[in-house]
Amino acid sequence: MTNLIYAVPAVGILAIVYMIIRSSWINKQDAGDERMRIIAGYIAQGAMSFLKAEYRILSIFVVVASVLLFFLSYNNPHSSPLIVLAFVIGAVFSATAGYIGMRVATKSNVRTAQAARTSLSKALDISFAGGSVMGIGVVGLGILGLGVLFIVFMKVLNPDMSTDPVILNRVLEVLTGFSLGAESIALFARVGGGIYTKAADVGADLVGKVEAGIPEDDPRNPAVIADNVGDNVGDVAGMGADLFGSYVSTVLATMVLGIGIAAANGSTDQFGGISGILLPLFIAAAGVIFSILGTFFVKVKEGGDPQRALNIGNFGAVIMTAIASYFLITNILPRDMTETFIGSTHSFSSMSVFFTVLIGLGVGTAISLITEYFCAMGRTPVNTIARQSATGHATNVISGISVGMFSTAYPTIILVVGIISSYAVGGLYGVAMAAAGMMATTGIQLAIDAFGPIADNAGGVAEMSGLPKEVRANTDVLDAVGNTTAAIGKGFAIASAALTSLALFAAFMTITGIDGVNITNPWVLGGLFIGGMIPYLFSSLAISSVGRAANDMVQEVRSQFKNIPGLLEGKEGVQPDYEKCIQISTRAAIREMMAPGLITIIVPALLGFLFGAEVLGGYLAGVTVSGVLLAIFQSNAGGAWDNAKKSFEKGIEINGQVYYKGSDPHKAAVTGDTVGDPFKDTSGPSMNILIKLSCIVALIIAPNIHSPLIATGSAGQEQCAMEQGACCSGKKEMCHGDAASCEKGNACCKMDANGVCVIDTAKCMEMGCWKDGKLDSAKCKAMGCMPGEKCSSKSSSKACCDKK
Repeated sequence: MTNLIYAVPAVGILAIVYMIIRSSWINKQDAGDERMRIIAGYIAQGAMSFLKAEYRILSIFVVVASVLLFFLSYNNPHSSPLIVLAFVIGAVFSATAGYIGMRVATKSNVRTAQAARTSLSKALDISFAGGSVMGIGVVGLGILGLGVLFIVFMKVLNPDMSTDPVILNRVLEVLTGFSLGAESIALFARVGGGIYTKAADVGADLVGKVEAGIPEDDPRNPAVIADNVGDNVGDVAGMGADLFGSYVSTVLATMVLGIGIAAANGSTDQFGGISGILLPLFIAAAGVIFSILGTFFVKVKEGGDPQRALNIGNFGAVIMTAIASYFLITNILPRDMTETFIGSTHSFSSMSVFFTVLIGLGVGTAISLITEYFCAMGRTPVNTIARQSATGHATNVISGISVGMFSTAYPTIILVVGIISSYAVGGLYGVAMAAAGMMATTGIQLAIDAFGPIADNAGGVAEMSGLPKEVRANTDVLDAVGNTTAAIGKGFAIASAALTSLALFAAFMTITGIDGVNITNPWVLGGLFIGGMIPYLFSSLAISSVGRAANDMVQEVRSQFKNIPGLLEGKEGVQPDYEKCIQISTRAAIREMMAPGLITIIVPALLGFLFGAEVLGGYLAGVTVSGVLLAIFQSNAGGAWDNAKKSFEKGIEINGQVYYKGSDPHKAAVTGDTVGDPFKDTSGPSMNILIKLSCIVALIIAPNIHSPLIATGSAGQEQCAMEQGACCSGKKEMCHGDAASCEKGNACCKMDANGVCVIDTAKCMEMGCWKDGKLDSAKCKAMGCMPGEKCSSKSSSKACCDKK
């Protein structure tokens, strides 16, 4: 490993320096008058109060999970107690990513509102600067954590810098703890933040806009501060932790599959044979650099189109990253490579890997454009929903569901084409590299996403402060663009989750030694169905949590309107009790986030330990397919409903008549937006974390699930997959990495792609160790299942042959 690897964490430090400089610039901007600062203070105080309460609960989870990880890794030759360190650092970094986003958002919102008094251009500069602090800070922490931990673990666990796949697998298995920590915190932050924000949003909209007929963000509404706090805890802190986890998981999955490249090529490159492992780190580092450069291209002239300015910065970063990837790939990887996976080989060149990165960037861009089409104002899907509002609330909801369902078709086709083409060009490593290419520019993508809720908050501050209508008009322009960019970002993350989960699943198969998922087996089919069900159960729990919390919020808002004289009339000096509504959302979010989060972690672990690797593999397949489709449906439907409502703010023509805010069609559109709120901001965005975290949990427990309680295939597979650890037990070092010794040590053994001696199911059946579906012990022993020559004693022979 050359000194060039130290450039990876150095780029992370560069990103953090950029974040500090931009934060300092934001703090120097005008924060407006006293009224604006007071309102912004309420929002910041409520946001930080929630974050502290959430992190107190999550710290308990981290401690409990760390203890369990320690016992799983202790004396495990495939892991190390160092996985606990990686897990804790991943959790802390994920929480830090959310905290950074929260702090900068609550500083930027009031300054954006003040800037909107002078120009749209200045308001975009500040809101996007806030988003860029979030985006670049997240990827900086990600690349810093991965880079430093990989260097440390290589020195501790692999001091000789060996390319032995067994040792490299162990290093990356331990590094997987970093991803587990990141995704675990991301899941709870996303779900908890989503419940908080949508409970407040739904309660504020139903009573304020629909029942009382007051404008959005009106200071008379008791839930208005909680609603604006929710924009920060859900759409900023939750999203920051979410994409931090996605970014780390994608890079790590590609590194794991890079072991197959290292094993096939030995030391034929300048990195001692581990170039396939290091390449995703270098591409991620390049993406950070060009994301930083891309932020400087986001400029808009007065009267210009903010969406176009954001697209220029985004596509500029994508193009520069693609060019840099060519030079990185052709100089780091060997010219010709062979990927070995589950006994099969796939030959390709370094140029093939470059093409897979282009495929990933193309898939991400295409899905972004499709998402923009389905969610953007002025487009046919949004206009269709708005026009359906003329005939009532029900037709608006029906139209939104239809648009959301139809929106799954094109992204799914693009994903399938991307997966098949990247596999054909570069094998499973190519699929992983496509995901890595897609996520390389996460920095600027997240910056664009995060600017949206900052602009939304700025509009709330402007409304509550009584600023002129021109100010709110400027913030509404940014808010509408922000809704579209948020939907695009969610589609981007979902697509990445699909590709990353495939790479993680391939890594899971490598470690467990299973050679496929046989759905003709009823146990595996059961795992598949359970996996397909879990995203629906998860969504149900999240949405019902929003419903219960929103009900409490509605009752509180109604009560205050009824019991506080002069509040609804807006009498001077009469103020609602904002704190009660903040407490309702906080308590609900903390209470309700636990069940969906624990299901995500516990179910795959139970299936793996009780029923074995193949059943767990079926579960992962079900979660991935069901979760991806449900995520696309919910995110796009919610985004389309939201912008259909906003269409009435400028006025929309329906059947020859123009309708505006306050009209009956607008009220129907508000109902649709309220239905879509938990779709797009609670359950929908959580699906990609559910998918990846399920795969990561499976990868973490993979070395410990060799003994299923049930059959997972044919009679031979039942016994042969039962106890891989018994193969060459006692003297594993004599067999690992040595195919000849492995085969001598056990007539039913073979060396897998990672040099680990595992059961060869086909040979086991061929040698006749099974008869009429049952173990033929005499035949098994006669074949020399575990001869003392290369393995251990008769007891070991019995352990190999007898079912435990």
